[in-house]
Amino acid sequence: MTDMEFAWSELGGDPALLARVSAVVRRGALAARLPVRELARASVGVCALAAAELGARRAGLAEVPRVRLDDGAVASAFTSERHLLIDGRAPVTFAPLSRFWRTADGWVRTHANYPHHRERLLRALDLPADPAAVERALAERSALEVEETVYAAGGLAVATRTPAQWAAHAQGAEVARRPLVESERLDTTRARVLPALTGTPLLPAAGLRVLDLTRVIAGPVATRTLALLGADVLRLDPPESPELPDQHADTGFGKRSATLDLAVDRRRFEELLATADVVVTGYRPGALDRFGLSAEELTARRPGLVVAQLSAWGAYGPWADRRGFDSLVQAATGIAAVEGTPERPGALPAQALDHGTGHLLAAAVLRALTEQSSEGYGRVVRLALARTATWLTHPTEPDEEGIDGALPESWLAETVSPIGRLRYVLPPVSFDGGPGDWTRPPGPWGTDSARWS
Repeated sequence: MTDMEFAWSELGGDPALLARVSAVVRRGALAARLPVRELARASVGVCALAAAELGARRAGLAEVPRVRLDDGAVASAFTSERHLLIDGRAPVTFAPLSRFWRTADGWVRTHANYPHHRERLLRALDLPADPAAVERALAERSALEVEETVYAAGGLAVATRTPAQWAAHAQGAEVARRPLVESERLDTTRARVLPALTGTPLLPAAGLRVLDLTRVIAGPVATRTLALLGADVLRLDPPESPELPDQHADTGFGKRSATLDLAVDRRRFEELLATADVVVTGYRPGALDRFGLSAEELTARRPGLVVAQLSAWGAYGPWADRRGFDSLVQAATGIAAVEGTPERPGALPAQALDHGTGHLLAAAVLRALTEQSSEGYGRVVRLALARTATWLTHPTEPDEEGIDGALPESWLAETVSPIGRLRYVLPPVSFDGGPGDWTRPPGPWGTDSARWS
């Protein structure tokens, strides 16, 4: 079974439709010890196929449009933050305290890009914001001690493990038992019938309203993809927690961005929910439950809703309530050990867990909508970065050689936006008759009205 076949099967897709997918395989794309290129191609491929399938269903086409992949386009998209320019300026990706640190018995990876995470990290370690001081202090402590101390303080740090150590860990074992894509039916009310599609380009998600309650990369990549496909995507963030500007510039294409305090303005949220078709959440499991935003409560108030939930470690096991990011999951699951050397941990050539899971999440939403069109009922789909990591470290197909690579410039474009002139990567999701670019660039974070367009 190939990676594409595995991912499409996990999404519940018809295996016969895989014949509609073709790919240009390029040598050297996302080169790594692990098969990152294959995972990236498969996750984008099944997303494009799910979009083509839904588009064909809504447009009444006799055949599902052909999906055409190119490893160059996929690799460029998976490293989009490295190609982004804002008025000629390259974005900041990792803060000084977001890195690997040597400990007394190994290595630990920290994440401190957001100010509140940096403050919690330093408070937990009782240190000033001085990388040299952090380096000296961590060199005297064990990796597991740092991991537990920082997490207890609400910060982010994980010990670097080998694949075998992660497999033996209670969370690793729990993750391995789960499917790549979890899906279930939640209510007994038939979903709304989506109107037929006409005209060009073919926009499978046209007319759909998507509430985007995600942050960082994976969730925003999923909702950015749904926006590409025609959905009206409204991202909502708490006003006191601004997104990193460069990150927003990279993942905000096609969407509007508003702030909303769920503890204060619940009425506004309920008004939005009343006509939403999809809600996508990217906070740690249970974090939104106090606002009545569990999947069960959402579908009870909005029957027929599709709820898509994303987490770092999964909504189960001893780490279910822990925060996490791509770089931390790479460290914990053994990826950093595989990609590194005996002297130092390494990293994947892209934040592939984020981008791969983001495209899989979009694919899961699209497949849920296709299934709704014939079966009805609301649905919830769940994905986790750690489960995507398990897929990557247990590949289903060998590496392929392919043809020579192509220049990233082949998949770059420029546009003028409210936040400046942007150079950005074109979307990798492509099928015959489908859209080639987003209809709108990102605007400043949080400046749109919290209402549907």
